[in-house]
Amino acid sequence: MRLDGAAEDLLRAYEAMPLAELLGEARTLGRDGHRGVISYSRKVFVPLTRLCRDSCGYCTFAKTPRQVEAAFLSPDEVLAIVHAGQAAGCHEALLTLGDKPELRYAAAREFLDAQGVGSTVDYIEKICKLILAETGLLPHVNAGVMSEAETARLRKVSVSQGLMLESLSERLCERGGAHFGSPDKLPAVRLAAIEAAGRLRVPFTSGILIGIGEIRLERVQSLLALRDLHERHGHLQEIIVQNFRAKAETRFAGYDEPGLDDLLWTAAVARLIFGPAMNIQVPPNLSYANYPRLLEAGINDWGGISPVTADHVNPEAPWPEIARLQEATEAAGLTLQPRLAVYPAYVRNAAQWIDPSLLPKVLKVVDGDGFAREDGWMPGGLAPIPPLRKRARRDISLERLVARAATGTRLGNQEVTTLFAARGGDVDMICEAADALRAQTSGDTVRYVVNRNINYTNVCSYTCKFCAFSKGKTHDHLRGRPYDLSLEEVARRAREAWDRGATEVCMQGGINPHYTGQTYLDLLRAVKDEVPDMHVHAFSPLEVSQGAATLGLPVERFLAMLRDAGLGSLPGTAAEILDDKVRQIICADKLTTQIWLDVVRSAHRVGLRTTATIMFGHVETYDSWAAHLLRIRDLQEETGGFTEFVPLPFIHMEAPMSLRGQARSGPTWREVRLMHAVARLVLHPLISNIQASWVKLGEEGVASLLRSGVNDLGGTLMNESISRAAGTQHGQELAPEAMDALISRAGRTPEQRTTLYRPAAAERRAASLAAPELQDLVMTPFVPKQMAVAR
Repeated sequence: MRLDGAAEDLLRAYEAMPLAELLGEARTLGRDGHRGVISYSRKVFVPLTRLCRDSCGYCTFAKTPRQVEAAFLSPDEVLAIVHAGQAAGCHEALLTLGDKPELRYAAAREFLDAQGVGSTVDYIEKICKLILAETGLLPHVNAGVMSEAETARLRKVSVSQGLMLESLSERLCERGGAHFGSPDKLPAVRLAAIEAAGRLRVPFTSGILIGIGEIRLERVQSLLALRDLHERHGHLQEIIVQNFRAKAETRFAGYDEPGLDDLLWTAAVARLIFGPAMNIQVPPNLSYANYPRLLEAGINDWGGISPVTADHVNPEAPWPEIARLQEATEAAGLTLQPRLAVYPAYVRNAAQWIDPSLLPKVLKVVDGDGFAREDGWMPGGLAPIPPLRKRARRDISLERLVARAATGTRLGNQEVTTLFAARGGDVDMICEAADALRAQTSGDTVRYVVNRNINYTNVCSYTCKFCAFSKGKTHDHLRGRPYDLSLEEVARRAREAWDRGATEVCMQGGINPHYTGQTYLDLLRAVKDEVPDMHVHAFSPLEVSQGAATLGLPVERFLAMLRDAGLGSLPGTAAEILDDKVRQIICADKLTTQIWLDVVRSAHRVGLRTTATIMFGHVETYDSWAAHLLRIRDLQEETGGFTEFVPLPFIHMEAPMSLRGQARSGPTWREVRLMHAVARLVLHPLISNIQASWVKLGEEGVASLLRSGVNDLGGTLMNESISRAAGTQHGQELAPEAMDALISRAGRTPEQRTTLYRPAAAERRAASLAAPELQDLVMTPFVPKQMAVAR
C-alpha cells in the first residue's frame, strides 16, 4: 500500500474533526468491539538484562556494565521475582531486556558463557523453561529484534512476544534523532521482525512511541504499516500507544512531553485505524493522575499491572493499584477484567496460536471466553463461592435482549452468546431478571425428588475424555474397580430406597460391551418386580441407542418396549455439548448431536418424558452453549417432552482430559451463575424448571443460585458416584431434612415432588423424614466370561 497518500488523507480527516467528536467516535468503536470490558494483565516485570547495544536518546532502562551489579539476572534471581508474583496472583512473567548486549559488552558474553549458552536468546529460552517448570506464570518476551528462527524457538516457551515499532520515521535514526546509534531501531528491521512473528503465528504486541520527534503524519504512517501486517497475518493482539516521558541524564532530558490531548488524539486515531476488534492499550502509569481520562479515547486495555515489581522502563511512574484501577474503570461505566499475557481471542483459537506444550498451563487459568479466571473457586471443590459485589449496570443492549427473552421470544445464537459473555454488573442484571421470571413462572416453591442413583456398571467401551467413572483397559488408574451389579443387588437397592421414602430410582451405567437391549429390560424388571410403584428414571440416549442396535430394532420400537416394561422417563444425559465440533474433541465415538436429538424426540413420541442437560466448562466456548440451549428449546417447542433443564458443571479433578492438560478447570462462578440464569431466559416459556446440582456445586452454591432463576434442586441421590469419581467433594446424599433446611434458609418453600413434577404423597414424605441408615453396598465384580451366561 502507499502509506504516504493514505496517511495524508486520514490525517486531514482526523485533524478536521473536533477532538470531542474524534474521541466519541473512537469510544463507541471500542465499547462495541469489547462489550465495555477493559482488560489488564496481572504481571511481574523481569528485567533480564539492562545491557543493550543500542543508544536511544530517551532511555534510562539501558545501562553499561559499570552501572549494574551483573550483566543478567541469575536464574535464582528470576525465580525469586516470579515466585513473589505467583504468591500475589500474577499470571504473566514479562521478560524485558536490551537488544543483543553480547555484541557490545564483554561482560554479557562472559555471563552467557558461564551459563553455558551462546547468546541472549539462548538464555531467554533457558529462563522461560525454568519459569514454566517452577511456576504457573506464563512468559511474555520483549527480546528486541530477533531472527525468524529465534522467534520460532521462543514461541515454544512463551505464550506471546512483543516488539514496539515505535516509529516508521527514518529521520529519527539520523544524527540528533531519538534512534541515532541504535541499529535495532531501523524501521525496516523492526517491521521485518514483526512480520516474521506473523508468519510463525505468534500472538504479538506492538505499537508506537509518541513525542520523540516524530510528526503526526508519521504516527499515522506507523499505525497503517502495523495494520497492513496485521491484515496479512492476524497476529497483532494489541497496539500500544505509549507517550514519551523525559528523563534526567538522557539526551532527551529537556524534550517537551506530549500533552494529554495529544495522547488522547493518537489513541483515538489508533482505534479508528484498527477498528473495533483490536486491543488498544495506553499505559496508565505514564499519565499519572490523569489516567482515567484515557478511557475517553476508546482504549480497552490497561496493559500489564504489577502488584510486585516496578515499571523498570519508567521507574518514576508507579502503576496504579489494581483496586484504584477498578474504581476508575467502573466510574466510567466499564468493567475491569484480568487477562493473560496472551489475549482471549488467541486463547479461543489456541490450536492455531499457542504451542501445544504451553496449552495445559493456559487452559488451567482461563474461563470459556479466554480471560483469566478471577478467583480460586472450582466446581466440586470446597472453596467458598466468591462473594457478590453490587456493581453498576452498563450495557443497555443487554437489557433489551433480556427483556425480549422474558416475553418468550426466541433469541438468535449470537444474542445468546452475548448474554454468556456478560461481566460485572450485567451479570447481576441477567441473574435478577432470571429470578424475576422464576418468581413469575413457579413462585417461591423449590422442589426436589427423593431418589436413589443406581449405577449398575462402570464398565464402558467408550473413550469419553471427560469421564472418570467408567472403567476399562485404559482406566485402571482412576477410582474404583470394574463392577457389574447383580440383578438381586439392583432390586435390593430399589427396595431400600423405597423404604427410605424414595419415589424414583435413577439408573445409568457405562456402555458395557456385554450388555444387550435385553439387559436393560431385565434391569427394569428387577426394579418393577421388587417395587411396582417405584418410578424408574433410566437409560441415557446413548444406552437406548446401543440397546436398540444390539436387538436389531429401530430406536422408537425399543423405547416403546422399555416403556411397556415399566420405564417412566429418561435422563437427558450423554448430551454433554450439542455441538459436533466439541463432541469430536471430548467424545468422538459417542452419539452425534443429531442422533441424540433423534433419540430424545423418539422418546417424547412414545410418551416418555426426559430431562435435558448440558456439561459445560471444559473445552467449549460460549457459542457452543448458545447452540446447545437453542437446540433444546427448538426440540421442546416441537415435542413438549422435557421436564427440566439441568446444567452440569464439568468436574475436572479426575477427568482424563484434565489430567492430560486438555481442558479448563471447570466453569467459573460467574459462568455457573450465567448458565442457570440464561437458561431460564432462553428456554422461557417452554421449559419452566431450571435445576441446580448440589453434588457439583455444594449447598452454598445451589442456595445462591436460587437467586439466579433456579427453582429445583434435583434429587437427594442416596448413592451419587459419577461426580464423586470425577473428584467432587460434596457428598453422596443430601437428605430431605437438609434439603428442606437449605431451601428454607434461602427464604423459599420446599416441596418434595415426583419425577414428573407432581407433589409427593404424604406417606412418601413421612417415610423420607424417618429414613434409616443405608446398608453397605454390594459391588459385584465384573467377570466378563460369566456375563455372557448371566445376561
